[in-house]
Amino acid sequence: MIYIIGYDLNKPGQDYAELFEALKSFPSWWHYLDSTWLISTNNNATEIFNKLKPYIDTNDRILVIQANNDHAGWLSQKAWDWINEH
Repeated sequence: MIYIIGYDLNKPGQDYAELFEALKSFPSWWHYLDSTWLISTNNNATEIFNKLKPYIDTNDRILVIQANNDHAGWLSQKAWDWINEH
């Protein structure tokens, strides 16, 4: 399944490298938009959130939501290839 992870990271100067590494640890991921990742995983949204939660602050915001096949947008061909493959 594909999940969309969107976030607002609100703590200036905070190092979010561990969050990004946690996102990259999923079987397959896509990151072509600044605050949006797509991940391919068998985990559910709660499991994904629980894996990422240790790496965000209480004033940050994060959304994990399952994607479906109804999509449109203005992206590079490389981005569309990943989306269509997964």
